[in-house]
Amino acid sequence: MRHGSVAGRIRNAAIALAATGLIACSPIVRNHGYIPVAEDLNRIVIGQDTRESVAEIVGPPTAGGVLNGTGYYYVQSRFETLGLFRPEEVSREVLAITFNANGTVRNIERFGLERGRVVVLSRRVTDDNIADVSFIGQLLGNVGRVNAADLLGDG
Repeated sequence: MRHGSVAGRIRNAAIALAATGLIACSPIVRNHGYIPVAEDLNRIVIGQDTRESVAEIVGPPTAGGVLNGTGYYYVQSRFETLGLFRPEEVSREVLAITFNANGTVRNIERFGLERGRVVVLSRRVTDDNIADVSFIGQLLGNVGRVNAADLLGDG
């Protein structure tokens, strides 16, 4: 009888070990920052909406975004944690809503990175002259080199 008990314990331990291994291999995904949803962005009329109406429709950039003289920039990052490893930033997107000199919306553009290069993911524009490409590149440029603890102030 004792033999069956030992075999049962070994079987249970093997099942627990396998379950622990499967759980450790599943990534934990966390998103940081904010990019307005497409439905809200579709409500913005290029050439008509102003900074104030854009802020009412989608909200102003939060602490994760940037507000500068030419527009609103929203930044969203995705972090994955695998097992006991540190969180790793796996993607970042920037949404740029730029305004012309009279304060109305000029462009709405979504950018990401592909193979280390800034790429346009979507665009609603009155012109395609992106004045802040280097600024957007800076916002996207640190993908994979940012530690989640640094962003959260845990480090």
